[in-house]
Amino acid sequence: QVQLQESGPGLVKPSQILSLNCTVFGASVATNYYYWTWVRQPPGKGLEWMGAIGYSGKTYYSPSLKSRTSISRDTSKNQFTLQLSSVTPEDTAVYYCARAQGPYSNSRRDYWGQGTQVTVSS
Repeated sequence: QVQLQESGPGLVKPSQILSLNCTVFGASVATNYYYWTWVRQPPGKGLEWMGAIGYSGKTYYSPSLKSRTSISRDTSKNQFTLQLSSVTPEDTAVYYCARAQGPYSNSRRDYWGQGTQVTVSS
């Protein structure tokens, strides 16, 4: 079974960069049939797709977050990462990494990490 695990700081200060890693077990981030995606859920709100990275390293981003978002991968560590710049308290959310069938907001996701709470506060 594929497992994903998010890691990173749970508290980030406003204007700084939110940086998270997702470590993948049981599958390779270089496999060319899947996409690796970040999704978040602010308190009391629904899931928001942030973006994805494909096997070749090509990235796809939500238009609303594109200017602040960077997704990358490290194949040697079997990880992919999220960086969100210029954060505000509105970025407080539970952040999930997941495997997806495609690089779009509505692509089917079959495996999820457990999620990690990130709070943006001074």
